[in-house]
Amino acid sequence: MAAYQLLIIGGGLSGIAAGIRAARFGLKTLILEQHNLPGGLNSYYLRQGRLLETGLHAMTNFAPPGAKKAPLNRLFRQLHLSRRQFEAHEQLGSEVRFAGRTLRFTNDIAMLEEAIACEFPEAIDQFRRLRLTIAAYDPFAAVPWRSARRFLAEHLRHPLLADMLLLPLMIYGNAEEHDMDLGQFVIMFRAIFEEGLFRPGGTMREFLDLLVQRFRDFGGELRYRCPVASIETDGGRVQGVRLESGEELTADAVLSTVGIPETMRLSGWEGDCARYAGRMSFMETISFIPRASAPSFAPRRTIVFYHNAPRLDYQRPDDYLDPSWGVICFPDNFSGLVPEDTVQVRVTNAASYPLWQGLAAEIYGPVKERWTQAAIAASEEIVGNYRPSIVYQDSFTPVTIERFTRKAQGAVYGSGIKIRDGATPWSNLFIAGTDQGYLGIVGAMLSGITIVNQHILR
Repeated sequence: MAAYQLLIIGGGLSGIAAGIRAARFGLKTLILEQHNLPGGLNSYYLRQGRLLETGLHAMTNFAPPGAKKAPLNRLFRQLHLSRRQFEAHEQLGSEVRFAGRTLRFTNDIAMLEEAIACEFPEAIDQFRRLRLTIAAYDPFAAVPWRSARRFLAEHLRHPLLADMLLLPLMIYGNAEEHDMDLGQFVIMFRAIFEEGLFRPGGTMREFLDLLVQRFRDFGGELRYRCPVASIETDGGRVQGVRLESGEELTADAVLSTVGIPETMRLSGWEGDCARYAGRMSFMETISFIPRASAPSFAPRRTIVFYHNAPRLDYQRPDDYLDPSWGVICFPDNFSGLVPEDTVQVRVTNAASYPLWQGLAAEIYGPVKERWTQAAIAASEEIVGNYRPSIVYQDSFTPVTIERFTRKAQGAVYGSGIKIRDGATPWSNLFIAGTDQGYLGIVGAMLSGITIVNQHILR
């Protein structure tokens, strides 16, 4: 008999959610995490007594507790958690700034409609019809890839408005360059514009503690500092895994949340790994500023998506970083949060993994500092000068992301090619997480649950 009924590689949100779902139904389940903290792409670390979150700008798919069909509430039911006891702080309001034009939005889509009617009165009727088409579209249907850009061109007939709607959806969940699949566009449109943005009470640490404790309450096991060296196979089935320590663990089924390229490498899955490696990665800079200084520059905005060029240019940059477009997030600008002594500014820009990966160790630090300052300077053009007030600052690059998540080339949204059903060449090895096609925090967790429901529990 195998030591475990389900073995999960990766203690990120999709892995933990999958573990909770399996353990809840009595399966002997083990999660293997290579680091000493859970969370994967959405974790945290401590520097000089400060807690810095690595992935959480905001959670998408906000819904009040009574909306039973909403993805957020469906997620909580699947995890056997109380939605009514879960603190959810809605955004104050965000905006898209694109080539001198601005669209503001909140968790009430009427605000976005009003902004479009004011900024693009000639396109408001088309936008309303677009919403009706999106409401009727099934993004999970098994259909060939369709261009979101072409869809918007046909329905809006307004290139600038189309780019402004695409920008936040791409930045928050698109693994492809230049365009995105229509199904993914519909999912992200609903998640960001129709449902909205929020963050849980406390920090990412409290949210992860809640999930890990639920997993353990159901009898699940979680082992830290246990990197997997290989997935052991025999014929058409997986037998278990071998850890880098040499220890071997057997399992009836294995669920990998480390992406298609890394799963291919671990298992000996034949094929071109490079074909599945995502190209979109980012560099993020986090700055702490005394609250007393914040009103001089910080708008009452939660997130600002900005793009300075006249047409959307969502691609891996030719240089180390592209500060001409990105995200500026104010994690303190959510309703109901208790004020801290310092506030944060988080700046995220597209970055080139090959260039960062190719740097020699002795020049990596100076290069990172130079591009950190470039990112901050670009953000100051949007929100005002805050560099003189910074009391602490840190940043991480695509190389850091790859090292801590095992996502090939630091691609936070994984491969541009998704395996929707989670299947692999082995009948009992499955993919969950970004490369299964569900993105965002809520999406990642629903991915793990969906694969367990469809393949493990069945």
